[in-house]
Amino acid sequence: MGNVVGVAEQDEIAPPQEHRTTTVDQGRFCVARCTCGWRGPARRARSQARSDAEQHVGAVPL
Repeated sequence: MGNVVGVAEQDEIAPPQEHRTTTVDQGRFCVARCTCGWRGPARRARSQARSDAEQHVGAVPL
């Protein structure tokens, strides 16, 4: 135990003021997520999940 070799970095962490959103499919639903930890509601329409993400980024003060 001790040395860990060949382990890829898990998640890239964004600077505190930068919000980067993605959408993730979960079965029949799509969820918007942000690097700040925010998570939108599950939606059946990807376009609605993307809209949730855009609203989140627009609502966050820089």
